[in-house]
Amino acid sequence: MPRRSTEVSEPMYFVLAALLDGPLHGHAIVGKVTELSRQRVRPSISTLYGILERLTAQGILAVDREEVVQGRNRRYFRITDSGKALAAAEAERMHHAAGLVRARPDLGTA
Repeated sequence: MPRRSTEVSEPMYFVLAALLDGPLHGHAIVGKVTELSRQRVRPSISTLYGILERLTAQGILAVDREEVVQGRNRRYFRITDSGKALAAAEAERMHHAAGLVRARPDLGTA
């Protein structure tokens, strides 16, 4: 079960979503986050690695493997079962919150 003390920011949510299909390395995660968020979320490399380090320390992500590409270390991250549960819980929370607004007749969306 995810630790509910983990506050999920929008960039963090998209990092979790990006890793649902399998392990990715940092630059690939940035690309997937940008794609999934329709260009709205574009974390810098330093922001991304801060998120990756925090989530890895909490057991939400894990290092899948490391390899050397063109003389540089490339670390791949994967989402753990706790991370999948956290992503699902956050998706449900956002769905509920959005429903509260969409259901308002004064917004013309009911």
